Amino acid sequence: MKIGVLFVCLGNICRSPMAEAIFRNLVEAQGKTDQFDIDSAGTGDWHIGDGPHQGTVQKLAEHNISTDGMFSRQIKQEDYDRFDYIVCMDDSNIKNALPMLGHDESTKVFRLLDLIKDPKDVPDPYFTGDFEETYQLCLEGCKALLQKIESDVRSHS
Repeated sequence: MKIGVLFVCLGNICRSPMAEAIFRNLVEAQGKTDQFDIDSAGTGDWHIGDGPHQGTVQKLAEHNISTDGMFSRQIKQEDYDRFDYIVCMDDSNIKNALPMLGHDESTKVFRLLDLIKDPKDVPDPYFTGDFEETYQLCLEGCKALLQKIESDVRSHS
């Protein structure tokens, strides 16, 4: 059975596709692609069907990380059952996502940066323009997430 990981932000064009691509790249580097179901979604519907923001595409390309085949979609209730980890970029994403997933609270829904020493929100580069900061925070968070998942798998086996 595959481990489902869904990254969530507001519009699904900047932060969550960046985290999805970074996480996918980390998993591929370990040769574990077949063990995961990785996706991203937004809580808003403004960008459904659009590819990632050009700033996200450009920043990932600098690190030889592909965004091929990625398109924005909105989170839906079925995602709750499909994914084991629903990883939001900020507190407002959690507040917006939970009711859309049909839940008031859930341990499977958390912020990406809750897994690092100094937990905080991932700033939205759509507004800040700082795609480098977002990349570095997503990379740090994704590495911590992969470690958490590996630890969870070990403790359940």
